Amino acid sequence: MSISKTEAKQLLERLIFDDERPHDWVQDVWGLSPILGDSAAKLLEVFEALIECCPQDQLENLLQTFYQEDFE
Repeated sequence: MSISKTEAKQLLERLIFDDERPHDWVQDVWGLSPILGDSAAKLLEVFEALIECCPQDQLENLLQTFYQEDFE
């Protein structure tokens, strides 16, 4: 199973944010608490940076691990 980084990012976003767009999630958190919203924005920024710098095969392995846990 070979997937692109774009596909891996989309699958990881679904795992983390369900059906909500990541930037919408940050805004929702920000609306609840500006301090937590700032942390949520930083978390999303780090998530996106990790996707970009992580090799594709490691992203695939990570996805397999998470999806395997969901089906056990």
